Amino acid sequence: MIRLNLMLLAAVMVSAFYLVHTQYEFRRLYTAVDRAQSQSRRLEADHEQLRVQKQAQATSARVQQIATRQLKMRPVNPGITEYVTVHAAPVAAATEEGRP
Repeated sequence: MIRLNLMLLAAVMVSAFYLVHTQYEFRRLYTAVDRAQSQSRRLEADHEQLRVQKQAQATSARVQQIATRQLKMRPVNPGITEYVTVHAAPVAAATEEGRP
């Protein structure tokens, strides 16, 4: 009878330790999932903010402003337009000398 009681006591103790270990693992995993979800929400908010900033940076008014201020570009004006013409004579002279 004492042997049976000791075996049952050992079984109850093992079961209790296993239960405590299982609850500890559950809490640890639940905390990890909660942290991952909060990080996911934070990353989604950052992504949305970056997407909005990207759209703001790509507006045509901003591109126009950068082109005029930083790159010193100006609108096309027929008075400052230069036209380039290609003459066919230099090409014919080059072929006569044996160059393709």
